[in-house]
Amino acid sequence: METIIVTGGAGFIGSHVVDRLIERGHRVHVVDDLSTGKRANVDPAAILHKIDIRSSKLPALFRRLKPDVIIHLAAQISVRRSSEDPAADAGINIIGGLNVLKAAHAAGARHFVFASSGAAYGRARILPTPEDTPLEPSSPYGIAKAAFERYLLADHELSGMSDSILRFANVYGPRQNSKGEAGVVAIFLKYLCDDVAPVINGDGRQTRDFVYVGDVARMIVLAAERRLHGVFNVSTGVETSINDIFRILRQISGATAEAKYAAAKANEDRRSLLDPRRAAKVGWRPQVSIEEGLRLAYGSVAKTRRSKPRTEQSRRPAFMK
Repeated sequence: METIIVTGGAGFIGSHVVDRLIERGHRVHVVDDLSTGKRANVDPAAILHKIDIRSSKLPALFRRLKPDVIIHLAAQISVRRSSEDPAADAGINIIGGLNVLKAAHAAGARHFVFASSGAAYGRARILPTPEDTPLEPSSPYGIAKAAFERYLLADHELSGMSDSILRFANVYGPRQNSKGEAGVVAIFLKYLCDDVAPVINGDGRQTRDFVYVGDVARMIVLAAERRLHGVFNVSTGVETSINDIFRILRQISGATAEAKYAAAKANEDRRSLLDPRRAAKVGWRPQVSIEEGLRLAYGSVAKTRRSKPRTEQSRRPAFMK
């Protein structure tokens, strides 16, 4: 049993990580300002500390908790917002991250797990994209993720603390918010549950590497428990088109609405695919197929909606992330 702090542990991915850590017997502390995370997502066995990762009080909190491992998931996740306000994005994803790293050292933590992103690669020329591909991020969000990776690598040389840098593909599954810069799965589910037609930008043949959140949580916990040092893609290595995502979800939900199509987004990548073989060498492989994962995501949304009074749903179109 270890003491583990999860920043962003009330959020989509973080709450699944907390669940798995609790199942495995760890003492878990969640650090989350609840700006996007939800208190209801946090396992009652974990202790929630409502605090911003940029707070000057963070090092003192970490010293009091004495964590063995830090899992840093808290972030500004909107690519669009990062382009509109790069300084705000950097304030959270770089300055906030450095404050978490400072707090980790203050507490004497032995390992640091960082949730990076495939966005750090930018428009990769090699598909599937391996971890040694040069980073050429094309958005402020990707730039911030790549920059913090560099800080961690430099910190390892200076302090010797080991770091797991995990570059996520397109994560989907239960608890994903359909608002703001949501993933296409969450957006489609929002509309199909009301049998409302979503809008797909472009022809829908663009592909992404979709990885189920439960599989992502397994890799994060594996990295934390085994002190994996280095960079790892967390992905399936399988391409799925947006049209196929819509088709499968439409079939699962029983909706009859047909998708509508609009002009493609400017500068949108046609394909995105990460190479998962390095993670396979340390014992991780995705276990949930796209069909099973979409069924689980739909079941979670449908259950939540059945448990709430029905309100009028927004009919704004769902654009692909």
